[in-house]
Amino acid sequence: MTSTDVRTDAEDSGPSGYAAARLRLLQEGARSGPPRRAALAELTDDWLSGLFDAGADKLRGISLVAVGGYGRGELSPRSDLDLLLLHDGSADSGAVASLADRIWYPIWDLGLDLDHSVRTPAEARKTAGEDLKVQLGLLDARHLAGDLGLTAGLRTAVLADWRNQAPKRLPELQELCAERAERQGELQFLLEPDLKEARGGLRDATALRAVAASWLADAPREGLADARRRLLDVRDALHLATGRATDRLSLQEQDQVAAELGLLDADTLLRQVYEAARVVSYASDVTWREVGRVLRSRAVRPRLRAMLGGGKPTAERSPLAEGVVEQDGEVVLARAARPDRDPVLPLRAAAAAAQAGLPLSLHAVRRMAAGVRPLPTPWPAEARQQLVTLLGSGPSTIEVWEALEAEGLITRLLPDWERVRCRPQRNAVHIWTVDRHLIETAVRAAEFTRRVHRPDLLLVSALLHDIGKGWPGDHSVAGEIIARDVAARIGFDRTDVAVLATLVRHHLLLVETATRRDLEDPATVRSVAEAVGSQGTLELLHALTEADALATGPAAWSSWRASLVADLVKRVAAVLAGDAPEEPEAAAPTAEQERLAIEAARTGGPVLSLRAQTEPPAEPSTEEPSGDPEPLGVELLIAVPDQEGVLPAVAGVLAMHRLTVRTAELRALDLPDGVSGSVLLLDWRVAAEYGSLPQAARLRADLVRALDGSLDIAAKLAERDAAYPRRRGIVAPPARVTVASAASRLATVIEVRAHDAPGLLHRIGRALEKAHVRVRSAHVSTLGANAVDAFYVTGPDGSPLPGEQAASVARALEDTLRE
Repeated sequence: MTSTDVRTDAEDSGPSGYAAARLRLLQEGARSGPPRRAALAELTDDWLSGLFDAGADKLRGISLVAVGGYGRGELSPRSDLDLLLLHDGSADSGAVASLADRIWYPIWDLGLDLDHSVRTPAEARKTAGEDLKVQLGLLDARHLAGDLGLTAGLRTAVLADWRNQAPKRLPELQELCAERAERQGELQFLLEPDLKEARGGLRDATALRAVAASWLADAPREGLADARRRLLDVRDALHLATGRATDRLSLQEQDQVAAELGLLDADTLLRQVYEAARVVSYASDVTWREVGRVLRSRAVRPRLRAMLGGGKPTAERSPLAEGVVEQDGEVVLARAARPDRDPVLPLRAAAAAAQAGLPLSLHAVRRMAAGVRPLPTPWPAEARQQLVTLLGSGPSTIEVWEALEAEGLITRLLPDWERVRCRPQRNAVHIWTVDRHLIETAVRAAEFTRRVHRPDLLLVSALLHDIGKGWPGDHSVAGEIIARDVAARIGFDRTDVAVLATLVRHHLLLVETATRRDLEDPATVRSVAEAVGSQGTLELLHALTEADALATGPAAWSSWRASLVADLVKRVAAVLAGDAPEEPEAAAPTAEQERLAIEAARTGGPVLSLRAQTEPPAEPSTEEPSGDPEPLGVELLIAVPDQEGVLPAVAGVLAMHRLTVRTAELRALDLPDGVSGSVLLLDWRVAAEYGSLPQAARLRADLVRALDGSLDIAAKLAERDAAYPRRRGIVAPPARVTVASAASRLATVIEVRAHDAPGLLHRIGRALEKAHVRVRSAHVSTLGANAVDAFYVTGPDGSPLPGEQAASVARALEDTLRE
């Protein structure tokens, strides 16, 4: 049969009638979305069934099957048709080929794209075994015409093959998805996204269906179907707006697509696309993690059963924080955790997960989202510290933050976040949405926490610096107002609130001034100094500026810009140096401190006390208090006769007992007249990593042994570390040790900025003892996961260290902490 004959027969079967009906359907304004896709699929089914029936009236053992997107009944206006002509091999090959021509040519004549094949069931299964994409298409096979039993038999066989081969094919599918994401990028951040191929797009949604069909794992269902429908609706509108079979949402077509969907503008369109893509991406992350866990357990289970004599193995649970444990490579809630009674639990769990470099379990996040109590206003100190720890955890922050956001926990904690969530940035320099840019800035800022005295303010300002982009007008001005409100709500005091507001208001000041103004003009430098106000704020603003630029994109920062900003900062610092405050005098000891000091001098041994501390309100208030003050931990006061090794001994004992040091001060006390000897006073605020605090008597006994040398603390800490397997965790920036020039006339000030870890103060104390310097006083603070410590040291004669010796001590200490 010639092609002309085929076309004639096709016209007899009604291609013009189909084309007209198809056009009417696509022009109907009342029907869109799933109803239109279903109607278009039904119309196409009827037409193709007619073509098949007209040419196969004498053929047996043959059927027409829709596969892929058409098999799912998801026909967009310009979708191609995926068809399989299936036969059992009994019919004459010429007759089968003639039937195929009768079907294929009318489709081509109408200008529709066609993906077609003619195979027996055995051939189809063989091809599927060799080509993963073919197998994925066959998973959605749907009967159109002919031998229903033949189609049903193929579907059953293909599903059985898929489930039997799932341990091998699913890793292939995951790799395929990863390669596609690498090529196409992430749909939720692209200004011109490919709705089908980009990560979080329609291909990934189809992959999740395939995973579910394997019965090995299933995707989170909440919101997934709606996200998929939204992406299909956008693709429909794109096809109608362009008249082409395209999946790329180009900038010049976004306004027309938005109008087709009845949306306000192109930004509203992109935000909906991003929200849908985020749902698909998060479901993919959770699903592939579950697939990996199932496949690992299948590989390990036979060996465990043999070791356990056939018993069922129990997953090991390792504590990470109060109410939070690690299990099977994920962070889950402890069995005793009570989200309804512990409003800090989501932040504590998130911080523990980010610090350990582990994902938060979907079940844990949903349990917290369903039952956690709202945080009070202002937040308790622990909540603020856990937020800082989460933000300072580096790249692992992103996955944990997204898990909280997927279940609505972020907007509950920070309601202002809703305005920037999934908000596009129509700027060629920016590569992220506003919300992701803020998190990326925090990740970058985590690299600079060793450069600033207040890493907590740096990290929170990074999170909030563009928060005003959800409001009309200058986002820096709007952001300052929001930052003040948020900072006060999460519990910063009035001074810190003012600093954060300044950082947000002026987060563009340094780079804009450095690149757009004459730095030789004194007025330029004075204006920046007046806006910044202090050396500490300038230091924070410098770090925030670099973190913001690096998180924006490769075009936003360069060595040239960095040098200009550094030059400006140096000039501003010189102006601000004239207003530097004098060193404050040490506060007089309290009656309790003096009592302990006198007893330590009298007994010749350490004396300590433990008492709970509470946090005063962040701001004065005329309202009635809403409850008891918030516990901050336990104040540990230790008085000990002045001797060598006090700092490392105390720090080591606390580390042995799993006590986290939040703040610490060490200083020598002048005893009252009539009391001989010299006493060191340590005023430390501590909290248990998890569980309850140790008894004071036991702490004192271990401290006595540590001071007399009968307790080898280093060996005990090493033994404890060896007993627990090392977790992957985060890669923290290396420790930084500097000498603060001109910080004190009476001592040399050595500043240590490092990742907080058990035994850190013990290591610092030992290193300073080894350097033969005397610690006159120490001021230790833990801000999130960052330790910022200042040690006032002198030589044996009590005078400040010479410059070269001070630098040598700092280098040796830095080398020790980087080992």
